[in-house]
Amino acid sequence: MNYKLDFTPVIEGLPELLLACLGTFGLALGGMALAIVIGVGGVILRDSRFAPVRWLIKGFVELVRNTPFLVQIFFIYFALPLAGVRLDPTPTAIIALGLNGGAYAIEIIRGGVQSIGKGQIEAGLALGLHKAQVFRLIVLKPALRAIFPSLTSQFVLLTLSTSICSAISAYELTSVAQRIESDSFRSFEVYGTITLFYLVISWVMMRFFDAISTRYFSYPVK
Repeated sequence: MNYKLDFTPVIEGLPELLLACLGTFGLALGGMALAIVIGVGGVILRDSRFAPVRWLIKGFVELVRNTPFLVQIFFIYFALPLAGVRLDPTPTAIIALGLNGGAYAIEIIRGGVQSIGKGQIEAGLALGLHKAQVFRLIVLKPALRAIFPSLTSQFVLLTLSTSICSAISAYELTSVAQRIESDSFRSFEVYGTITLFYLVISWVMMRFFDAISTRYFSYPVK
């Protein structure tokens, strides 16, 4: 085998790759924010007194969890324009990431909410708290502490899923790497480098979530 390593294209494209890492973080954080909103809202609506609302949430969860993310992002980007809804690659990526992460977040958060005893809820109501205050203070915060490790693992996977957004040319690390590779034909060097970049990105996200856990969830249980 006469293949000779040449990292010159990678070195020359390093500023672009570093900027693309910021694009990846931007997509990931935007998707996470939307996923949290969908997750919390979905948990509330899943226990609605109206059966059609419950069916809608359950159907959404099953639809998203049982279809490939690539198909979901293609549907938003290529199929919705036929209905008059046209989005640029970046908003499409954030919406697709948020919907995908939100479906998983609904089930994760629901598991945490169900772990809260009814006695605690009744005690909160007996103290004169409104239902919204009971949900926020007595149900949601302890539930988030219980499910935070699972939720953060899901969000790290969501961050890595931003690479799929390169399929619609969203600005992120893989899309920039593909362009550098297509110009230089140095596949091993380019994709080997961004593999290391993704490892660093995952490590940074885990440290970020550890800091949140330490700041907001490191209090005595009793």
